[in-house]
Amino acid sequence: MSQKVRTRFAPSPTGRMHVGNLRTALYAYLIAKHEGGEFLLRIEDTDQERYVEGAVDIIYRTLEKTGLIHDEGPDKDGGVGPYVQSERQAAGIYLEYAKKLIEKGEAYYCFCDKERLESLKQVVAGKEIIVYDKHCLNLSKEEIQAKLDAGVPYVIRQNNPTEGTTTFHDEIYGDITVDNSELDDMILIKSDGYPTYNFANVVDDHLMGITHVVRGNEYLSSSPKYNRLYEAFGWDVPVYVHCPLITDEHHKKLSKRSGHSSFEDLIEQGFLTEAVVNFVALLGWCPQDNREIFSLDELIRAFDYHHMSKSPAVFDMTKLRWMNGEYIKAMDADTFYDMALPYIKEVIRKPLDLKKIGEMVKTRIEVFPDIRELIDFFETLPEYDIAMYRHKKMKTTEASSLQVLKEVLPVLEDWEDYTNDALYGRLLEFVKEKGYKNGYVMWPIRTALSGKQMTPAGATEILEVLGKDESLARIRVGIEKLEAGIA
Repeated sequence: MSQKVRTRFAPSPTGRMHVGNLRTALYAYLIAKHEGGEFLLRIEDTDQERYVEGAVDIIYRTLEKTGLIHDEGPDKDGGVGPYVQSERQAAGIYLEYAKKLIEKGEAYYCFCDKERLESLKQVVAGKEIIVYDKHCLNLSKEEIQAKLDAGVPYVIRQNNPTEGTTTFHDEIYGDITVDNSELDDMILIKSDGYPTYNFANVVDDHLMGITHVVRGNEYLSSSPKYNRLYEAFGWDVPVYVHCPLITDEHHKKLSKRSGHSSFEDLIEQGFLTEAVVNFVALLGWCPQDNREIFSLDELIRAFDYHHMSKSPAVFDMTKLRWMNGEYIKAMDADTFYDMALPYIKEVIRKPLDLKKIGEMVKTRIEVFPDIRELIDFFETLPEYDIAMYRHKKMKTTEASSLQVLKEVLPVLEDWEDYTNDALYGRLLEFVKEKGYKNGYVMWPIRTALSGKQMTPAGATEILEVLGKDESLARIRVGIEKLEAGIA
């Protein structure tokens, strides 16, 4: 019987959830759920300097909002806790396992001070790095004990071979081999007693039964070190799935300045959670049928990590906006109206039919803040240039528009039923009587009512929302503007 798939999301509480982290969480979740497995949450807070107050709450909130519900975590004990690294450190787990490696000769105490380490600096590929020379590996048991008893500060280092090679396999990138001379004896336990990220990761993943490790490809280069640790302990190596880099439209790394680097940034910009999750799923993975719109349940069924890409994924804001628009179009009317109302009320203070205005914009926006610019003319007629009355396709000019508005004004003054259908019927009669084309009449009316080139609805729908008095007042303004401009 094959082992149950167990994946984990192990964020550091350092602030808002970056899009790359969200994708890691999503892929780890999908890999587990696609196989009927388990998804764990572990908080990696051993880097105390980068810890941000409130960041753990952000992690919980984001996972809950996106539907990536963990089966085990700090708040759901599955028997392999604690699920917070600082608590695991306090319980002595990492030191215990580091000492096991010391007993096996796979790790050693290092008492070298700052000055000695500084003297080991080398320039490799233009970067200054410390290449440790295994100096403390040769200390006798007595020397080590004497230093420990005297309270000399120490770190625990991994004892890596300096010859030969280490190969590891990644599901996306294939086999990668490195020379052991490049591995260096990395620190496992720091002088403050905390484990390094790499060491804590390996120990925790093994003890928590993690079968598939999903992470960004920036960790590819450190993977041989992970493998050396697994082998040193005699543990099974998990399946590695390294995700491709995410870049912006200019193929640069996503930065906080770009405004789309975190999940919360995107929500604040008016994107829907479901659309963001759908979009992020496609940053590095492509379904076989090239389909683009997926619910989370559909993603679980369709997701196969073997179809992930090696090349960087581009965060295309235009595509995310389009996708968000598709989600908005698919919303039921009441849900849409509830979400749109705050944006409508920001612009419109008059007692107009806000529900009708909401209906007008539903299929015309990509994100909710788009609403403001589409509907602001309902509140106040903007200043506009009479050149707007000119329209090649409708065959309208300033002069023809002035004539139409003067002719239609008494018709609208005499008409009492300002519902869309009744107005449309009456204006069609007017068009027939005069022998005009529809657009020849509707374009000048719509321009006079809105003062805009683009509106979310046609002339009669705008007449209905504005009502008789306001509509007539605006048409009169249009006539005045045209008379003054043509004279």
